Amino acid sequence: MEKVKPFFSNNDQFAKHVGLEIVEAKKGYARVKMVIQAHHLNGVQTVHGGAIFTLADFSLAIASNSHGRIAMGVNCTISYMKAVSTGTLFAEAQEVSLNHKLGHYLVNIYDEQHELIAAFQGMVYRKEAQLPFEG
Repeated sequence: MEKVKPFFSNNDQFAKHVGLEIVEAKKGYARVKMVIQAHHLNGVQTVHGGAIFTLADFSLAIASNSHGRIAMGVNCTISYMKAVSTGTLFAEAQEVSLNHKLGHYLVNIYDEQHELIAAFQGMVYRKEAQLPFEG
């Protein structure tokens, strides 16, 4: 489990590119942050829905892979509650159920005042293969 955070921090190039940072990771749980930058904004100067989805999806990846087996998203939904333009967003993923093949996760995306920005639900398929940790 302790290898999951550095593995994703070092190997997820898209998460690095958009500025996502893993704050906390433990079995079945992850908290990720994104400091809002100009490239996260859409045409009306609010955070793009795709940026919020990416934040939620990355926290899903950390939480679902925290058991050491490769887990891949198979179904995700998101509901947007509030628009935001500045500050920092956090995604908090929590495991709801887990079996040999599937995992189900709820992710809340909130701002610095802990106001709910979006709610995300994701299901992953758990492969037999372990994460390819280096060393």
